[in-house]
Amino acid sequence: MSTAVSNTAPPVVQMPRQRGDWGTVAYRLRYDPVTLFFGTLLLLIILSAILAPWLAPNDPYQESIIRRLKPPGYAGHLLGTDELGRDMLSRLLYGGRITLTMGMLPVLIATLIGGGLGILAGFAGGWLNALIMRTMDIFYAFPSVLLAVAISGAMGGGVGNGMIALTLVFIPPLCRVAETATTQVRNLDFVDAARATGAPLRLVLWHHVLGNVLGPVLIYASSLISVGIILASGLSFLGLGVKPPEPDWGLMLNALRQAIYVSPLAAAMPGIAILITSVSMNMVSDGLRSAMDVRS
Repeated sequence: MSTAVSNTAPPVVQMPRQRGDWGTVAYRLRYDPVTLFFGTLLLLIILSAILAPWLAPNDPYQESIIRRLKPPGYAGHLLGTDELGRDMLSRLLYGGRITLTMGMLPVLIATLIGGGLGILAGFAGGWLNALIMRTMDIFYAFPSVLLAVAISGAMGGGVGNGMIALTLVFIPPLCRVAETATTQVRNLDFVDAARATGAPLRLVLWHHVLGNVLGPVLIYASSLISVGIILASGLSFLGLGVKPPEPDWGLMLNALRQAIYVSPLAAAMPGIAILITSVSMNMVSDGLRSAMDVRS
């Protein structure tokens, strides 16, 4: 009895494509409408600040006493004018450049310094960990707002000194987050296996430790940007940040607070800009945290 043998090849089973960690994060963000909305809004705010010289309809420094505190829509001034007759829209656009820079740049520098110190302390342990972390604890003895005001006031105010003060404020919390994450990763099996195979220390740190620590540090750093924007505006409001006549949202709040009963909308515009930017940054940070949560 003969048996027929089929020459038909078995069907090829397509294995699902594996995404990398950041690819998975991007895939999850595609289906998060709230994060996408606020991320788009934040991107528009950043682009409007970068393109301020081309988008601003008027000179943000040009004063006119006869045009002071005019309502929105007055004679080519879409959002009206401020207490010195300067165009509000132009000053808001230019003010975003300084406020966003003072809010983001200190966080970036603090992430590099604080994250590096935290990874070093967490991976080395021992006396080096104690030295670095006890030094960071000294800064925790003061509230962040008070510490930023004290440092900026002692250095004499100004944009540069304000950013230095904010950088020093943000280094300790970022260092603590990086140290905690590194301490957890350091004792995992894959790190011990890499050490057992004789991998160089720099490769262990770069491929195994940094790859698992970078995510939590970046998420926490993104949440600090909104804090940085508020603190930078607060320093300018107190006269310890940007100096007149430079446009800055915090400085504009301080200058327009006396006109709140005459032109409440003009007095509220810089505060609204700060609020929208801070809320957008917080929502984007929360979306990133949810997208990187492996339990979800």
